[in-house]
Amino acid sequence: MAKVNISLDAELVVEVMVLAGVGSPQDAVEAVVRDYIARGHRTEARVQLRDEPERDADTVPQPPQG
Repeated sequence: MAKVNISLDAELVVEVMVLAGVGSPQDAVEAVVRDYIARGHRTEARVQLRDEPERDADTVPQPPQG
């Protein structure tokens, strides 16, 4: 796997380390990135589930009522 080197504010990394309960800056940044990606996937899934009934309702004719 390819590696990327970046510079970050040390105070930000230390705060993430404390919040995430990890002992290394590398693990802290990886945890944040993985959480961000997972949150994006959950959001996509929720939006897709929310939009599906609307699409189904548009394509399926409603039976006559009354």
